[in-house]
Amino acid sequence: MINCKQATRLMSEELDRPLKWQEKAALSTHNAMCVYCRNYRKHMAFMREAARRFREGVTEQGD
Repeated sequence: MINCKQATRLMSEELDRPLKWQEKAALSTHNAMCVYCRNYRKHMAFMREAARRFREGVTEQGD
């Protein structure tokens, strides 16, 4: 079982590279039991989407 620090690291790494199946399984198991890490993942997804929309808006305004 991984701890929250390891889980958040894997969540960050997941944005940059595909996780190995063992990492995915460990992260999935941890997130099933940890509300704090589930919330962290939701916040990461929100921030990623906000950054994407901002980037698109800047590009559209620059055209």
